[in-house]
Amino acid sequence: MSIKVIVLAAGQGTRMRTGLAKVLHEAAGRTLLGWAVQELEDLDVTELAIVIGHQAEDVVSECPEGAAVVVQEPQNGTGHAATVGLTGLSDAGGTILVLPGDMPLITGTSLRRVIEEHDRSGAAATVMSVVREDPTGYGRVVRRDDAVVAIVEDRDADDEQLAIREVNTSVYAFDGASLAAALSRIDNENAQGEYYLTDVIGVLVDEGKTVSAVVVDVEEGSGVNTQRELADVSRVLRSRITSDLLERGVWMLDPDRVYIDATATVEPGARLYPETHVRGTTSIAAGAEVGPNVVLTDTAVGAGATVMEAVAVSAVIGEGAKVGPFAYLRPGAVLGRGSKVGTYVEVKASDIGEGTKVPHLSYIGDASIGADTNIGAGTVTVNYDGFAKHRTEIGDRVRIGADTMLVAPVTVGDDAFTGAGSVITSDVPTGALALERAPQKNVEGYAERRRQRREGDEG
Repeated sequence: MSIKVIVLAAGQGTRMRTGLAKVLHEAAGRTLLGWAVQELEDLDVTELAIVIGHQAEDVVSECPEGAAVVVQEPQNGTGHAATVGLTGLSDAGGTILVLPGDMPLITGTSLRRVIEEHDRSGAAATVMSVVREDPTGYGRVVRRDDAVVAIVEDRDADDEQLAIREVNTSVYAFDGASLAAALSRIDNENAQGEYYLTDVIGVLVDEGKTVSAVVVDVEEGSGVNTQRELADVSRVLRSRITSDLLERGVWMLDPDRVYIDATATVEPGARLYPETHVRGTTSIAAGAEVGPNVVLTDTAVGAGATVMEAVAVSAVIGEGAKVGPFAYLRPGAVLGRGSKVGTYVEVKASDIGEGTKVPHLSYIGDASIGADTNIGAGTVTVNYDGFAKHRTEIGDRVRIGADTMLVAPVTVGDDAFTGAGSVITSDVPTGALALERAPQKNVEGYAERRRQRREGDEG
């Protein structure tokens, strides 16, 4: 069944205490608004209107292409927001789904249930509700002979109504024409001076129209108004993500200590250890082992690769490559098949060739290194002259001695060597040994003369 959708995303979220519009806060790799849009993917949505307000310019960037974005200004309550939302639709005909932009735990399955019940019952409105052990603070769904006759806010409920545990989630399916007519009849005669969408239910009941409700799992009714609530829904979303991956064949030593964004991809057969954070568009291929203590952001990890105690941002880790412990791959780091970036190594904007090893204590920046090359400990590509960055080119099968400074721009040819402790400022020909160090000078008797001088000073 095709529907039109209005997402209410204008709130400021003052209780979040961040200054950021509520729907721009992130949970498991998506903004709250992003989750609301994601929930609609499996529905037959013909038109989508998103009502924005606070930090409108920033929220627009989170709205999907093709959505009608309308601004609620001033922000006079949910009823007013729905009225503004209708202006983003071609007309008020058919079924209109209204949902808040701050409830990321709602599933497409539950939304479909609401729509199907709405269609089956012929109701003017269908409410998504949940049953809470403690309903304090929530609007109670009051039924008579199974039909909804009212939604009563907690502060307005009498003792009998306070005992009701079925509460409103602020998700509704409406007959569009009925919604538009009822919105024109609600008022703002309340303590906040705002127009409430819940008042539409009372108007419809007064007109003798049917209002139904569909009860869904209680966690789906969780909205986000505070940092605590954001943490709670994030935990649930992460659990859903890891549970799905486990079912698909991803191994995790301790799923509660693995943090995977909804936008990331992990193939069956991958192995994830505790304190692994998989962020953004990161992809992890089958057979890769990641963790413990790894943070990957927008990074591709190839099949059979191993990443341990490392941070990688916008990097590519090739098949069978080894990274860590205590390695840092910065944007533009590309590691070839079977290569190694080891302990206390930082790589930035550099290509590390197939089978090449940078085992420890090195900085490789703005460089290209060929295949089967070995970079000795303490090597630095000196890429910045104070004004501009320059590249270092190192060929295949090169042996760079420990503590070599490669002052870019410089090229080291295939099969070349550099002596330990050298500062290389000129190109090294293919097969050559480059050695740059001052002759060693030994001062005989130095320690004894120094001891005698110290004893004399003390005397």
